[in-house]
Amino acid sequence: MTRRLAHEPLGWRPTTLVVTIGRRKCTGCGHVWRQDITAAAEPRAKLSRRGLRWALEGIVVQHLTVARVAEGLGVAWDTANNAVLAEGKRVLIDDEHRFDGVKVLGVDEHVWRHTRRGDKYVTVIIDLTPVRDGTGPARLLDMVEGRSKAAFKTWLAERPQTWRDAVEVVAMDGFTGFKTAAVEELPDVVTVMDPFHVTRLAGEALDECRRRVQQAICGHRGRKGDRSTLHGALCTPAPTCSLTSRSTDSPPCSTPTSTATRMSRSRRPGASTSG
Repeated sequence: MTRRLAHEPLGWRPTTLVVTIGRRKCTGCGHVWRQDITAAAEPRAKLSRRGLRWALEGIVVQHLTVARVAEGLGVAWDTANNAVLAEGKRVLIDDEHRFDGVKVLGVDEHVWRHTRRGDKYVTVIIDLTPVRDGTGPARLLDMVEGRSKAAFKTWLAERPQTWRDAVEVVAMDGFTGFKTAAVEELPDVVTVMDPFHVTRLAGEALDECRRRVQQAICGHRGRKGDRSTLHGALCTPAPTCSLTSRSTDSPPCSTPTSTATRMSRSRRPGASTSG
């Protein structure tokens, strides 16, 4: 008796693992034994354990699509999708030790549904303890459907009290709902904004300041070809229309020019610079 299993592909060519199942029968009582092949695949599974591991790593680590994984294994899309979901649940979600040692939490929202039906946001909760301690990368703890204070608060309330007491820091974005939920469920926790959102807010504020200064000095927003855009310096008005000496009736300077160009335009070609 043989069993055909979709195996880890050779390159990108689908590979089939053919397993021969031994069968023994007692001549006295008629009892039949079959060889145990659970080391090669789950009962009634269409993918071998090595093929299933390859599919899970392809989606999680290499960010492949389910369609690409199914093509590499030579199986239907539903077969690959169901197998990967079941293996991911067994390895990641059902691991009873995945919440151990968590002291620093990270929470943020993520858009995972791009359709009009259903909530398109999920709340992503990760363990930042290895990052703070310098022992490894962050770990995904859970993903909760929705983006609200209630979603994060309910998730925290479901954790044991001893686990909540061990959490020291919660890093998040500027959403006040996450902060309120963390403070209510973890009274002694320190809430901070993660470095990504701090840098993003600082960059947006600096860019807004640059736009306002350029608008005040040049009289227009940044345009293609402006020295302020190309070289990172603000355009300076010409001496004939400076902000301090021009009359109120003279129009503002709208063309950024260098100092050498303004000096050359202030006199006739060949004219003396003395006096």
